[in-house]
Amino acid sequence: MKYIPEERCTVSKGFKSIKPVEIRDNVFDLIGNDWMLITAGTPDNYNTMTASWGGMGVLWGKNVCFVFIRPSRYTYEFMEKNETFSLSFFTKEWRNALAFCGTRSGRDVDKARETGLKPFPAGNGTTGFEQARVIIECRKIYFQDITPAQFLDPSIEKNYNGSDYHRMYVGEILDIKVK
Repeated sequence: MKYIPEERCTVSKGFKSIKPVEIRDNVFDLIGNDWMLITAGTPDNYNTMTASWGGMGVLWGKNVCFVFIRPSRYTYEFMEKNETFSLSFFTKEWRNALAFCGTRSGRDVDKARETGLKPFPAGNGTTGFEQARVIIECRKIYFQDITPAQFLDPSIEKNYNGSDYHRMYVGEILDIKVK
């Protein structure tokens, strides 16, 4: 794993780099309750979406994050075109902005302008947001399409209505920035 020192980042915006083992937040709260923005692309050409499905852990000897994106989502196009992506986590005061980003498509609206979020080049080819309290920069190392034939629990199907199954992306953590 290659950590990129803060001084090599394009803009620090008050963030400092930490290692994955230094995260003090409960990952279940961060992702499942607080939500996150998954962002792919450059600050000039990116999309972001709100997500509450995903995780963090160790896979193949690497510290990783994994996220799930439906092919119908605009962010999917950016994930497919870019080698890296970021996960941004915010304080509760930004909950309405995250709700907006989860219910509007970047095809139709400028989410940053509408919510007041300020994108910046976070490092490693990723885009972060100045208002975030944690930004995790990842490099894609694997993907897998979710298929109903693999569901061991039939109740999972209720999340899909028979179509638009997610693609799972596994990303090696390159850097974590915190305020």
